[in-house]
Amino acid sequence: MAALNMQMLARGYLAWELTKSPLMVGITGAGFAPPILLFSLFGGAVADRVSKKLLIQVGQLGMGVLSLLVALAIVSEVVTVWHLIGASIVQGVLFAFFMPARQSIIPMLVEKRQLSNAIALNASGMSLMTLASPAAAGFIYDAGGPEAAYFTITGLNFAAVLLTSLLKPVGAQGRAQAARMWRDVKEGLRYAWADRTISLLLALALATTILAMPIRTLLPVQIEEVFNRDVTSLGLLLSMVGVGALVGSLGIAGLKDSQHRGYVLLGTTAISGLAILLAGLNSSYYIAIAIMVIVGIGDSGRRTLNAALIMEHTDTEHRGRVMGIYMMNFGLMPLGVLPMAAIGEAIGIQWAFAIGGIALIAITLWLLAGTRRIRVL
Repeated sequence: MAALNMQMLARGYLAWELTKSPLMVGITGAGFAPPILLFSLFGGAVADRVSKKLLIQVGQLGMGVLSLLVALAIVSEVVTVWHLIGASIVQGVLFAFFMPARQSIIPMLVEKRQLSNAIALNASGMSLMTLASPAAAGFIYDAGGPEAAYFTITGLNFAAVLLTSLLKPVGAQGRAQAARMWRDVKEGLRYAWADRTISLLLALALATTILAMPIRTLLPVQIEEVFNRDVTSLGLLLSMVGVGALVGSLGIAGLKDSQHRGYVLLGTTAISGLAILLAGLNSSYYIAIAIMVIVGIGDSGRRTLNAALIMEHTDTEHRGRVMGIYMMNFGLMPLGVLPMAAIGEAIGIQWAFAIGGIALIAITLWLLAGTRRIRVL
């Protein structure tokens, strides 16, 4: 997660330096999404059939090799925005296979009654990296250039492979190894569709991914066009998202099953929408620091609780495939990033953020009024 957050900053800012185009920054940031959309279902099926630990390590190793190649392209002075887009696409393929395994391995490491807490604590660790690594990446990028940032990212990815080796081996659960891939995929889709609670939670995840995720991808544009600041300031803003995410995930970790988690899920989704709207209305960098904390609280709360509730309602046999469907939401992120980037290029990035925030608030209110299944979770 440290490597991922560093790369989000380094790739976005380098794309902006190379092109000065909000649309190209959006395309670069969303390049990983189509492969996730295409392959996450298969990644989930694979996660149900092979060693999850091994699958995670292969993905981490691939991420390390990919960031090393980008670093060498920068050092060789041949890097273009198309290298960054290509790396983003390959990263999406890797994500499609190892992220469902990473999500679905957690219930195999703890008892069912500890699942919500374990997912929240795992999210807290991720949030801590969201807090620390963007600021560090900003300083590294400023001091040593993008190549220094990418070599650091490479080291962190390789370190992750070694750390994951400390996990106990966890194999496939509940499926014969000879099961056909397409049959597994179709069965996972039927299972998720038939369970109304799971399908609604997946739909909510889709809406929030499309409308809430683009703000991080497009922050490099706001930093220069609106705040007239540099990459170090961008790192601080992204770190403030981490502060809020850490607070939000720790709060979710303390929730009990009886504490109206459905209302909390919808409430944190509304917080995300409000924060994005405020980001669009604001033109002060110092106020933006506070707004990013609110963004982090909303993002962490809805993502952590949404994933926990989905896994709680999914049986062990189908968990990898359902999390593969969940990962597909990130594959649809261009449906939010590219229109928002196009709006930013046409009428300004502030308008783009404001429109996204209003849409997310509207969807939350509609779900609150019309969907009892989520309210009673």
